[in-house]
Amino acid sequence: MGTRRATISDVARLAGVSPSTASVVFSGKTPVSDATRERVRAAADELGYTGPDPRAASLRTGRSGIVGVVFEEHLGSAFLDPVKTLMMDGLADAVSPVGAGLLLLRDHDPVGTGPTLTTAPIDAAVLVGCSGLLRESLDAVRARGIPVVVIEGDAGDDVPRIVLDNREAQRQAASHLRSLGHTDVAIVALPAHAGWQPGWIADDTPLTVDVTRERLRGGRDVFPDAAVYGAGGSFIDEGLAAGRVVLADPARRPTAVLAQSDLLAAGVIRAAEELGLRVPEDVSVTGFDGIVVDGLAPYDLTTLVQPATEKGRAAGRVVAAMLDGGEPASISFTCMFHEGNTTAPAVR
Repeated sequence: MGTRRATISDVARLAGVSPSTASVVFSGKTPVSDATRERVRAAADELGYTGPDPRAASLRTGRSGIVGVVFEEHLGSAFLDPVKTLMMDGLADAVSPVGAGLLLLRDHDPVGTGPTLTTAPIDAAVLVGCSGLLRESLDAVRARGIPVVVIEGDAGDDVPRIVLDNREAQRQAASHLRSLGHTDVAIVALPAHAGWQPGWIADDTPLTVDVTRERLRGGRDVFPDAAVYGAGGSFIDEGLAAGRVVLADPARRPTAVLAQSDLLAAGVIRAAEELGLRVPEDVSVTGFDGIVVDGLAPYDLTTLVQPATEKGRAAGRVVAAMLDGGEPASISFTCMFHEGNTTAPAVR
């Protein structure tokens, strides 16, 4: 056959089956017998056939088979967050039945040479959060006729959203602390906006990150005067740095800390231990997410457990529906409160 690339018809002829039967062995869309599958695979191996040409499939369907997933932060940082990893697992599971894969993008390309939300050959876009930079790109994306869904953000009334009850859930954790007699509570928050540098969040600080803003509202529904320190991201080291600041002054030290993520809470606990404080006897700590934090034992974090994987799956199902011409509605998920051993009655 020379240097010509083997085709599915060549494989079918060698295997003694029809081209349609050989095709479904590779697509997996229709079950075939084990014997037939083995014959087709053996013929493909002999001919060096590795599967259908994706370019041909793209020409037939008018689709690239790619769903763009856009993050606000650097991709390396995003995947240090177990919540985002779980969401991506769920998203990948949900788009695979429609033959789609994922392309990871940033909300902007600092070098200016890589694919972006407005230039990548994608069939749909999933925005994880919705920063000001992403909002600026949305008009261009919609002009291309590309369906968009947002996880934990707001891109406008006509863009489906996958949301979490962040405010109500955080209010529940704050109410738990209040029921234990805590009145002097500090909040360790996620970043206030893109490019945020760790520091105290004042009342007039712009809060453009939806998750940060909603969780802060929930905490302040119960503790309206709580001091708020914004960390640089959802990382243990950021929580450690924030905890050192928040707990540093014995005269102004809170009896409890509401952390806006479990990783931040783990860092705050480490800071407390550095200062010789006992958790929860001297200071109570709550988190948010319900993830497994390595090295946190013997602590069982009091936290809000969110369905991160299901959020990703829901986004994938919305994408699949929109690609089929549907107009799916937004979907809201609820957290579950988990009382661990990191909270206790306030010291009087």
